[in-house]
Amino acid sequence: MDRRSFLTVAGSAATGSLMLPRFAIAQARPFSYYSVNAFSGNFATSGKYSDLGVRAAVTAFGNGLGRPIDYRKIDSEGNPAIAVRKVQQAIDQDKARHFGGAALSNEALAIMKEIDKNKGVYFTYVGADEVTGKDCNRSTFRWGLPTYGAVNTVMRPLIQQNPKWKKVYTITGQYVFGEALLRNAKAVMHETKLEHVGNSYHSLAEKEFSGYLGNAMGSGADVLLVLNFGANTLDLLRQAATFGLKQRMAVVVAWFSGLDTFQALGADVTDGMYFGLQYWHTLDTPANKDFVRVYRGEFKENPRFYSAADYQVATLMFDAAKRAGSDEPAAIVKALEGHSYQGLTGDEQIRPFDHQVSKNYLLVRGKKKAAMKDADDYADILSSSRALVPQGESDCKLV
Repeated sequence: MDRRSFLTVAGSAATGSLMLPRFAIAQARPFSYYSVNAFSGNFATSGKYSDLGVRAAVTAFGNGLGRPIDYRKIDSEGNPAIAVRKVQQAIDQDKARHFGGAALSNEALAIMKEIDKNKGVYFTYVGADEVTGKDCNRSTFRWGLPTYGAVNTVMRPLIQQNPKWKKVYTITGQYVFGEALLRNAKAVMHETKLEHVGNSYHSLAEKEFSGYLGNAMGSGADVLLVLNFGANTLDLLRQAATFGLKQRMAVVVAWFSGLDTFQALGADVTDGMYFGLQYWHTLDTPANKDFVRVYRGEFKENPRFYSAADYQVATLMFDAAKRAGSDEPAAIVKALEGHSYQGLTGDEQIRPFDHQVSKNYLLVRGKKKAAMKDADDYADILSSSRALVPQGESDCKLV
C-alpha cells in the first residue's frame, strides 16, 4: 500500500490555542480512506487516473472534516484474488474501514463481500449488474450506472433513429462484465425486433481481433456492438478501422471509458462511431465545473473517467462522514442511503433499497478531426438517460 497523508487542518491548527482540551486533540485523528485499483499491470492506466481523482477530491474537500484525510492506495494488480488479500491485510493490520474504487467488476464483486463481512463501507463505479443486484450488500454503494443502464441508454435511441438497422453482431469479453452487457443487449434486441446474427467471445488477454471482425463482416450485420472494456476495446477498434469496417456497418461501443481512450485511438479511428460514457469533461453542471477547475488547477489537463469517478465516490464518502459526524461505517451507510446531491452529471440520488446512484449515462458520437474545437473535443453528446431496474424488478434484497 502506498500512503499519502493530506494535512488539511494544518493551517487552522497553527492559529489555534496550544492549550487544547484532550477531546479536541482526539478529533485531529485522520480519516483513513483506501482506494483500490490496478496501479500496476495491464489495467494500470485506470489506477493512474484514479489516483489523480482522489487527490483532487482531497484538495477540493479541504478542511471539510476538520482533520487530515489519510489517503492510501491498494494495488489490486487487476487480479481479484490479490485485491481480496490486500484488502484483508488492510482491514486486519490497519483497521481499514473506508474503501473506494476498483476498475474491474470481478475485483469489486470479490472485495465488496470482504468489506461487508468486516462491517466497512465501500463505494465503487464498476458495471456488473450484480453489484447492486443479486450480490448487493449493506456496505456497498455504486456511482456508475450498471450494464442495464449503459445498454439501454446507448441502444434504444440509436435503434429508434436508425429504422433500417435489422441485424446486430456482438463481440463480447468473456467475464462477468461482458456477460452482463450481452445479457442486457439481447433483451433490448428481442424487444425491438432486431436480429442477433452472432457473437464472438474473447478473453481479457486477447489482442488479435481480426478473426472476430471477419465473422462480423461476413454475418450481414448492420451494426457491430462492442461489449468489452479497456485495452481490449482499443485493440479491437484499431483493427476495425484498419479493416474499413465502419464503412460497412455502424460501430457501437456500449461502454467506453472516455477521454483517455479517445486520446489513445485518435479521431481518425473514433470518427462516426457511437460510444456510451459515464462521464464527459464538458458536462455543463455546477459540480462538474468545480471539479474540472480543481483538477486542471492541480494537474494542468482535462479529467478522464477514472479521475471523475474516483473524485465523486471519495467526495461522497467524505461528505457522508461529515454529515454523520462519525467515522463509523454504519453511520456513514445511513448518511448515504437516500442522499440527494448535485453530482458531476447533475442531480443525483442514492437509492436506499439497492445503494445504486441514479445518474445520467451518456450516448456520444465521435467527431471528425477537422470539427474538433480543441485537442480534447473528440465527441458530441447526443443524449443521456438514467435507465435503472425499478425496485419491483430488482434482484437486490438488502436485509
